[in-house]
Amino acid sequence: MARGKNSHSPTLDGVSARFRQWRKTRQGKAAIPDELWTAAAEVARREGVNRTATALHLDGGKLRRRMVSSDSVSSNARPPAFVELTAPGTLRSGLGLPEYTIELEGRHGKLRIHCKGTTAADLAGLSRALWDVAS
Repeated sequence: MARGKNSHSPTLDGVSARFRQWRKTRQGKAAIPDELWTAAAEVARREGVNRTATALHLDGGKLRRRMVSSDSVSSNARPPAFVELTAPGTLRSGLGLPEYTIELEGRHGKLRIHCKGTTAADLAGLSRALWDVAS
């Protein structure tokens, strides 16, 4: 069943009509289908959460959570960014050797590196090399 323009960019009126139809035909207290939540979240991004929730007779908090969870799913598709951190000039250990801990997290897991007595540049190079191999 083709919806034309609504399948690409749903309007508040169009989604409202879909919710009315679903409410007329649902069985008992069936949960709102993911397809309707997705359409509502897309409209809320353009029209605002409060306005959309009111028009669709939805809980604004649930709609916000659905928007956040759909954002986090799409953010997992992006490649991880590498951020190089430089340590402050002061030395932390009693022996005068700098200590570093770097934690990297990507779509395939986490990597934690703890080094003592090396420079931040050495640690950044090591973590880049390991990350390139793992990616």
